Amino acid sequence: MQRIAESELIINSRGAVYHLDLLPEELAQNIIIVGDPDRVGMVSKYFDTIEVKRQHREFVSHTGTIGNKRITCTSTGIGPDNIDIVLNEFDALVNIDFGSRMIKKELTSLNIVRIGTSGSLQADVPVDSWVAGTHGLGLDNLLNYYRLEHNDQEKELLQSFVTHTQLHAQICNPYISHASASLLKHFVDGFHQGITVTCPGFYGPQGRVLRLGIRNPELIDRLTQFRFGQHRITNFEMETSAIYGLGRLLGHHCLSLNAIIANRIAKEFTKDAHKLVDGLIKKVLETISTSL
Repeated sequence: MQRIAESELIINSRGAVYHLDLLPEELAQNIIIVGDPDRVGMVSKYFDTIEVKRQHREFVSHTGTIGNKRITCTSTGIGPDNIDIVLNEFDALVNIDFGSRMIKKELTSLNIVRIGTSGSLQADVPVDSWVAGTHGLGLDNLLNYYRLEHNDQEKELLQSFVTHTQLHAQICNPYISHASASLLKHFVDGFHQGITVTCPGFYGPQGRVLRLGIRNPELIDRLTQFRFGQHRITNFEMETSAIYGLGRLLGHHCLSLNAIIANRIAKEFTKDAHKLVDGLIKKVLETISTSL
């Protein structure tokens, strides 16, 4: 097994992984990720104890306990490029020996739950509801840099999706990955379920028009109308497919939960995003502390 070079895995002067500034012992096996650094405090205020607080750039991490359950909450910032950093560094913290720079013989699987905000693409998934993403369908291209192999059903779904949406290689090469069944089963009651689409931007990639024209003005309607067997697209955002794809390749259990703050079909926006997200945080913490 080959030693991982200093240029490939950057460890800082205190022995912590570079971007997250975490030591291996500072990361819990149960992890909540949020986009907004300020949201980390919204989560950790419910911890019984906080043993670690770290911050480097937009990456804020608090590790503590609820009862006898140890939990880390980390902010990722926005977008699949940041997810690439966070998921790889989480994995390095548990599966690479920082002293020898060798991959460990015994690998650890993490439970990683995203608490995010999202826009609904279905009239019956209203503002102020919650969505558990069964799949992450990526329009962002990140997993195309990795060796993600699709099974036959996924290939058929993607072919149908590309034909329906008229998305072609000039824009993106879509990919798909599924949520962890062992986590998803805990988030059924009170949740809509469906495919979460991940976009590489907030404006043009999500069909918003300010001063610039967009290449595929029918994209929103086509995402809403897409069906493949029992599957449909419920919502879109900017992180889920990267989480699911990297988690699948690295052997971690991942789930993306989204508070619906906007409905792009009804043109509605929530009046109290903080309350909506806070309710989702409490639901996730209760589930982790009692069921995982």
